[in-house]
Amino acid sequence: MAPQSQLEIGYTFRNEQLRQNALTHSSYANENREKGARSNERLEFLGDAVLGFICAEYIYAHFRSMPEGELTKLRASIVCEKSLHEYALRLRLGERLLLGHGEEAGGGRKRPSVLADAVEAMLAAIYLDGGMEAAKAFILDYIKEKAETASHTRHPLDYKTALQEIVQKNREETLTYRLKGETGPDHDKRFIIELLINSNVIAQGEGRSKKEAEQEAARLALELMGQ
Repeated sequence: MAPQSQLEIGYTFRNEQLRQNALTHSSYANENREKGARSNERLEFLGDAVLGFICAEYIYAHFRSMPEGELTKLRASIVCEKSLHEYALRLRLGERLLLGHGEEAGGGRKRPSVLADAVEAMLAAIYLDGGMEAAKAFILDYIKEKAETASHTRHPLDYKTALQEIVQKNREETLTYRLKGETGPDHDKRFIIELLINSNVIAQGEGRSKKEAEQEAARLALELMGQ
């Protein structure tokens, strides 16, 4: 197995056994019981819960206008096997896994389900070794990245287009969006957009991008119109 310094996870374990446990597939553990090998399945169970909490906490705080149903869908898209597999590839976890002979021969080192499980197991190991803040440091940047990408493709309706179509029916009305302000540090900035019909402010939206804030303002305006 590669030494800790070669693992691209950004964390150094105090308890080396936890790291090794996280990288031990059940096939290897079954073949090496006499050596005391333990699979990462229990860590995977815990990691799934830790991941779900970190993700839910983040999207709850940063997607304030998103209803519960959409939050659930967004979280699912972030913590799914495909997403975790992508992260495992970045971390090169597949190169470090301990696999049994059969699993190795069957391509387990590249199997998405095996790699996704390894991410959850590693997250749990870091959580047990260093606490919640260490666990967040390991996974939160990736959650932010996936949430930002997913949020731009998950609008069930293009609220701006829907509102524009309504306003255009009255040729005397003009629809504009105006930046009112920005809040937060550079790495977590939020934009406040005012929606005006003619010169009257009808609604105000907030989001992590100007586009997102405009969509939110349009959604609120449509609600005011009973749409």
